[in-house]
Amino acid sequence: MDPTTMLRTAACLFALAALGGVLMAGIRFMGQRNPPPWIAMLHGLLAGAGLTLLAYAALTATIPATATIALLLFVLAALGGLVLNLNYEWNRRLLPVPLLVVHALVAVAGFVLLLVAAWA
Repeated sequence: MDPTTMLRTAACLFALAALGGVLMAGIRFMGQRNPPPWIAMLHGLLAGAGLTLLAYAALTATIPATATIALLLFVLAALGGLVLNLNYEWNRRLLPVPLLVVHALVAVAGFVLLLVAAWA
């Protein structure tokens, strides 16, 4: 698979993960409850698949610098997602809105950079 195809496939996986993220944020912002765990698992699975493919592309091929920066941002977003899941969901504590917003903003910045790299 060529690098452009890998970047575009990773972008599609992240787009699907983003749909789940928007759904989860909506559930959290609409009330005082966390989203169902199955949505969080699907969101993490899709984002993890995109992250793995993007990392593979970065390690095995020459990719644009914007894609490498996107990879770093997605790693940061993944760490934030792990904190949200393991520290709050796992302990059945309400997800903190500021951490959700930071997680989302970092992921969106990475997604925009990945789109620029994949389709520029």
